[in-house]
Amino acid sequence: MQNDEIKVHAFRLKPGQDLRKEIEAYVQKEKIEAGWIMTCAGSLTQWNIRFANQPEGAKGNGHFEIVSLTGTVSTNGSHLHISISDSTGKTTGGHLLDSNFIYTTAEIVIGEGKQLMFTREKDGTTPWEELQVKKKKN
Repeated sequence: MQNDEIKVHAFRLKPGQDLRKEIEAYVQKEKIEAGWIMTCAGSLTQWNIRFANQPEGAKGNGHFEIVSLTGTVSTNGSHLHISISDSTGKTTGGHLLDSNFIYTTAEIVIGEGKQLMFTREKDGTTPWEELQVKKKKN
């Protein structure tokens, strides 16, 4: 689906693929400069998440449902958060890192703002490179 301002991308990942790496590869291949995760349903056999205000990620193995994936994506840098649940429904989440491996599937839909460009730059508000939203010139 596409109009002059919004394009929708949909794709599926298969068992063993790395969730973050495959999203990044798709964004690069499709040259998405200003995108956001609209939805993702799927499952993992391994998770690798960085929790709030922690310097390193934590990993776990087993079978987990992806109950939420959210964030912005761009050829200029992405920022993704994930929530997963185990077989008892216990849910955890944080910053999505590499090495989150698909169990059965990941069905991903990305929206793209064709009139925008997302960049990541230090702007003085935090020590990190943060999202900067720019309008493209027509």
